[in-house]
Amino acid sequence: MNKMQLIEAIANECEVTKGTASACLDAFINTVTKVLKKKGEVRLVGFGTFATAKRKATTGRNPQTGEAIKIAASVQPKFKPGKALKDALN
Repeated sequence: MNKMQLIEAIANECEVTKGTASACLDAFINTVTKVLKKKGEVRLVGFGTFATAKRKATTGRNPQTGEAIKIAASVQPKFKPGKALKDALN
């Protein structure tokens, strides 16, 4: 499912226009992004938790030359599914 299909599904489920559903989805994405930028987390009980995790700096290899390269430390977004979501998939 891509973003447009998700917007259409939300519009049908909530009986709103696609424009309203699109605005709501964009607001959700923007809000989660802002919270994660501030190193916070978003918990949706039963669905899951959006959070961040630090990734240490490592040494990798250039596949073409075999030369060692440094990979900088970074912050990665993480999603941990909730129990209700896990149960729904089984």
